[in-house]
Amino acid sequence: MKKAFVGLLCLGFLLHLTAKSQQLQPDTSDNYKLVWADEFNKEGAPDSTNWTYEHGFARNHELQWYQPQNARCHKGLLIIEAKKEHLPNPNYVPNSSDWKTNRPFIEYTAASMNTSGLHSWQYGRMVMRARIDVSAGLWPAFWTLGVDKPWPSNGEIDIMEYYNNNLLANIACGTATRYKAKWYSTKTPMATFSKNWSRQFHTWRMDWDEKSISLYVDDQLLNHVELTQLVNQDGTGFNPFKQPHYILLNMALGGDNGGDPSATKFPRRYEVDYVRVYQRK
Repeated sequence: MKKAFVGLLCLGFLLHLTAKSQQLQPDTSDNYKLVWADEFNKEGAPDSTNWTYEHGFARNHELQWYQPQNARCHKGLLIIEAKKEHLPNPNYVPNSSDWKTNRPFIEYTAASMNTSGLHSWQYGRMVMRARIDVSAGLWPAFWTLGVDKPWPSNGEIDIMEYYNNNLLANIACGTATRYKAKWYSTKTPMATFSKNWSRQFHTWRMDWDEKSISLYVDDQLLNHVELTQLVNQDGTGFNPFKQPHYILLNMALGGDNGGDPSATKFPRRYEVDYVRVYQRK
């Protein structure tokens, strides 16, 4: 009986992988073809030919310490896990004015992965199927950054971003003020979705071409901006969305936007079924 049960589990897992493989056929709608994908079908660490990692405290005064070990592949999913931990901050400097070094301890850990230096694309359709946790204080994201110029003059596209009971779809370009972005943002309250929405997998998509950027969830249009509106407002005439972008996947906590995670029970998961990139034939 035990052998039969194990056999059924193995068969189910194989059927899951086969289904994902079948889904990987070129997408001929709108004349797109698949050019890159990660299906996360291996066990263990994500594919090092696709992903690199951020380390330590990163941005926005966020609470998490980024480390690669909080990301793993298991049963066809990428799992980015946020944990509550109490660890010494190896970069701690007493009396420092820098928020990254004046914290004596790390209270949370998570992971931030990206394809920088490995894969980037100019124009196309980028798709992620994932399940996001909407517990208090969590800030999962699926986004892109341009390969040239410092932020925000390199351009940022938040295909999926969640915090404080809102699902966001954002596009940002540069301004004449250093580190100040011009944002084109939309917020969709979670109350507009069904009660069990966050327990289910959903598909986020960006369609980006020479004319515009459109952001969707489950084929529902969330944001649309023409590229003519996205030229950096610094007098250079540079459009950061007429250059290649790379992909980022991360789970942040707290910080400037994420809210308070203190009442949330940990660990929490951001689960990604696949990430795919299509381009026109």
